Amino acid sequence: MKLAILGAGHIAKSMAKTVLKMKEVELYAIASRNKERSENFAKEFNIPNSFDSYEKMLSDPKIDLVYIAVPHSHHYKWTIEALNHGKNVLCEKAFAVNEKQASEMIALAKEKNLLLAEAIWTRYMPSRKIIENIIQSGEIGEVFTLSANLGYIIDDKERLIPPELAGRALLDVGIYTLNFASMIFGDKIKRIAASCVMTESGVDGQDSIMIQYNNNSMASLFCSMYTRTDRRGIIYGRKGFIEIDNINNPLKIKVVYNSRRLPKYYKVPHQISGYEYQVRSCVNAINEHKTECPEMPHEETLEMMRQMDEIRKQIGLIYPCE
Repeated sequence: MKLAILGAGHIAKSMAKTVLKMKEVELYAIASRNKERSENFAKEFNIPNSFDSYEKMLSDPKIDLVYIAVPHSHHYKWTIEALNHGKNVLCEKAFAVNEKQASEMIALAKEKNLLLAEAIWTRYMPSRKIIENIIQSGEIGEVFTLSANLGYIIDDKERLIPPELAGRALLDVGIYTLNFASMIFGDKIKRIAASCVMTESGVDGQDSIMIQYNNNSMASLFCSMYTRTDRRGIIYGRKGFIEIDNINNPLKIKVVYNSRRLPKYYKVPHQISGYEYQVRSCVNAINEHKTECPEMPHEETLEMMRQMDEIRKQIGLIYPCE
């Protein structure tokens, strides 16, 4: 199956390195608006086809799957273009700027009978099932609350600063905390309370989010583009808690018990980078003629967009493209 990358930034390189080590998919093409950049990218990763425009690449009939790796503000446009060219799409998170855009993207994919998936890699990783199994086993008892944080020093990244590019902490790193909470507690939410610190450019630099669910469980979430946080996620139950070392890419999972029993450690399978799981899921879905991946169905993507829309409403953040 031939994969093409639309956009030649940092995350595109991470995907390219991963796909080169996979057997299920061939790294077939790269497109950038800059010819030299596209050619250099192709040379670095031994990609047979490079394009100096996204439109030219999407017109290639041999491409089976397009990975959208451009800024948030451009996800909608190029996903729509790719679908209209008959391409299956794996679109980077955050999937779109708002729920309205996401709904239109998904509707078109269903109309065209093409796969459209969100590249939120933590949903596809084996660590997700490991954590679910621990909770379901009753090892830590009934779960009542969780906390999660994710922060990096990325306030100097050009794509995150201008409101025109839909830059901000929430769409780039906060989305992982929301997905972490959703995978544990689901989406039956009673209320969300959010606050933020705005950057000089008018986007959110860091956010604090509290979610209360209908069963009265709670999630306390924090994200920042000013500091590197410990990135931990902790799930608290009556008998103990689960500690995840990095919610963005879990490598260590520890269970700590209230009793004097020694902590228990769970191994996470060796991986290429972690991106391979979402690509593999897309390949399987395409082969099975599905329009969505089971690990991140369309309704979950829409739910994440609804939650971020509500958070932005509370902190008063509207993008120029809306």
